[in-house]
Amino acid sequence: MRLQNISIKSAGVALSALAILSLSACSEAPKQEPETEAPAQELATTEILIERERLNIYHSVDLSADLSSYSDNQKRMLALLIDASVIMDDLFWQQAYGGNKADFLSSITDDNVRQFADINYGPWDRLNGDTPFLPNVKDKPLGAQFYPVDMTKQEFDLATFADKEGLYSMVQRAADGSLVAVPYNKIFRKELVKASELLVQAAELAENAQFTNYLLMRANALLTNEYQASDLAWMDMKSNTIDVVIGPIETYEDQLYGYRTAFESYVLLKDMAWSQRLAKYAAFLPELQRGLPVSEAYKAQMPGTDADLNAYDVIYYAGHSNAGSKTIAINLPNDEQVQLEKGTRRLQLKNAMQAKFDHILLPIADQLIVEEQRKHITFNAFFSNTMFHEVAHGLGIKTVLDSNQTVRSALKEHASALEEGKADILGLYMVQQLLEKGEITEGVLADYYVTFMAGIFRSVRFGASSAHGKANMIRFNFFQKQGAFARDENGLYSVNMANMEKAIDALSNKILTLQGDGDYQGVATLVADYGLIKDNLQSDLAKLTKAKIPVDITFVQGKDVLDL
Repeated sequence: MRLQNISIKSAGVALSALAILSLSACSEAPKQEPETEAPAQELATTEILIERERLNIYHSVDLSADLSSYSDNQKRMLALLIDASVIMDDLFWQQAYGGNKADFLSSITDDNVRQFADINYGPWDRLNGDTPFLPNVKDKPLGAQFYPVDMTKQEFDLATFADKEGLYSMVQRAADGSLVAVPYNKIFRKELVKASELLVQAAELAENAQFTNYLLMRANALLTNEYQASDLAWMDMKSNTIDVVIGPIETYEDQLYGYRTAFESYVLLKDMAWSQRLAKYAAFLPELQRGLPVSEAYKAQMPGTDADLNAYDVIYYAGHSNAGSKTIAINLPNDEQVQLEKGTRRLQLKNAMQAKFDHILLPIADQLIVEEQRKHITFNAFFSNTMFHEVAHGLGIKTVLDSNQTVRSALKEHASALEEGKADILGLYMVQQLLEKGEITEGVLADYYVTFMAGIFRSVRFGASSAHGKANMIRFNFFQKQGAFARDENGLYSVNMANMEKAIDALSNKILTLQGDGDYQGVATLVADYGLIKDNLQSDLAKLTKAKIPVDITFVQGKDVLDL
């Protein structure tokens, strides 16, 4: 379903009316109280469960931009989009931590500890397996606040209730103790009405008709809990220079089942020059799909070709995208039906990539890559590997063979980790193929392989608890077993080009087969066997800590930074 372009003024009235109807049509569901044991007393400097040096693992970067070429209306619109993003940030706090953000942060008197808690959206270290770093705090629930923390998986599996596997609901206990799913547009009604109003106001200032349409449809989606129409509208946008990705999107925060989506937002400025360089690659998806190193049945679901590939600078991150490690590329929508019909949009976040390359990847290479291969560490290869990771999400299989069941549903909590692993490995496959075809003309294959190897060390420092962390460890251990790289007596790594190509094909085949078969137990075994940080790697990562190389970046951002 696609809304027709209508006048901005009448659309705003319609949405306002819809908001009023939604307010009168349902009573507000009780919000789930936090189950964590946040410290009641003010925290002194010594009352942390980690070494103080760990508080400095994030390198601070200003998210500034030159807005001189943007009109006054566009600047006002950007300010409104940031205001709406702040609401997404507050909603994610409720999903991730469950308590009151202001009360929690104000209880911490040490500035550095408070900043660390703010970056992590709670008292758990996201880049260290979600371990608590404050006293008197329980382990983070695998289901965050999406489910009652006293709920067992057995209870959930045996229960029967509406929207059990819903993307846009929280599972809570009814008055009789049974499980019930409460839609986001009810439980977060007040906040979502305000965010919707801000998007409508932004739409009135937009200077691109397709962007106006998307903002209005996304505003409506926040109120109705129906997001597919706005996802389709987002796919139709081609010429807008300003963009926003906003709402409940990724399921990574739900580590219990991988069903529930978390609120987040990105406010984006399109880099037109870089985007023109990337435009041609999406057209190769069907051809690359046909060439995947797996039997025919696992590559029969052709990806959509109406997809684009563009570069952006981010001027604001909020919610899930801002928690712990920072996203540097986006491949959306996640809706499999939209993907099959229209493909996806791949957004490369160039300024965030550049910050990670300069402050993290290059220093890591100096510590862990043999000197003769360091010349192959390039920003172009880093950008391209990241870009093709996102493009590769469109390859492979979306539904289990001979079934209407999605891969995501079949593989449950392991789906995200395997999908990230697929995108990493098929991204390298795409680089191989496009270099051979002469479509990639910058650099040589060694640039992409060695930069990818250094990138594993960067990413694996995020820990093995997240989907990306598990994917990194599976790949590292699988590559090691295949001889794709060697480690010398000084703890320096070198890539074996021939073995790397063989390992890429072998792991691609394994992942695509597991996804196509919907083999939950097979994926669980893969994660158990390969998803661990072993001793040698742990000691090598300790070298990076000793060298005081940041683990990730954090942002100084907002309207003040942008002079809005």
